[in-house]
Amino acid sequence: VQLQASGGGLVQAGGSLRLSCAASGRTFSNYAMGWFRQAPGKERDVVAAISGSGVSTYYADSVKGRFTISRDNAKNTVYLRMNSLKSEDTAVYYCAASNRGGSISYDGRYDYWGQGTLVTVSS
Repeated sequence: VQLQASGGGLVQAGGSLRLSCAASGRTFSNYAMGWFRQAPGKERDVVAAISGSGVSTYYADSVKGRFTISRDNAKNTVYLRMNSLKSEDTAVYYCAASNRGGSISYDGRYDYWGQGTLVTVSS
């Protein structure tokens, strides 16, 4: 599976962005998809994840109520809508794909990773 993330950029605090991740190479609906982020000097953390069917989702506590993950299996694309952005959301955001079992929030199950897209939130 090849993943291409896009949509990052510079936004003011309180603003919104939508990240996209386009996948190719396999049957997209067989893969759970996750968004992760890594801020400078910090470890990579899960932000949100969604099952292959889209029925199950997961959100980190820090983004609940502000971010929404969704997918369009016909377009082989997963999205992350980010509202009410805060300076602490500044990070490189990565999308990842997994066809393993287990919790969709567990980063160890994800075998395929995109290149990352930078989100910078100015205060």
